[in-house]
Amino acid sequence: MIPNISALTKLYYTIGEVAGMFDVSKSLIRYWESEFSILKPGKNRKGDRRFTKQNIEQLAIIYHLVKEKGYTLDGAKNEIKSSRSAQKARIQLLEKLIQIKDGLANLKDEL
Repeated sequence: MIPNISALTKLYYTIGEVAGMFDVSKSLIRYWESEFSILKPGKNRKGDRRFTKQNIEQLAIIYHLVKEKGYTLDGAKNEIKSSRSAQKARIQLLEKLIQIKDGLANLKDEL
């Protein structure tokens, strides 16, 4: 069960609150943190994890791939990496298209 992330209002959530949102154990959250490099919640002086909205979004992706789609941990890692690579490629393409658009607009103004 993935929580409604847009409804989150606090800046930080404890590991117990996050585990409750996903209906999983705290130890599973800690294990996923050790396995997935994208998941790095902050810690307070006592060492307690403090999850932000972004961390919860990352957990939602992991939860969806592993629990709902049935990916293995390695498969989920690969899927996350490939989607990141695809996102970077899209950003680079968008930047090039903006440059081309600006160049064409300048050319039009010169004519």
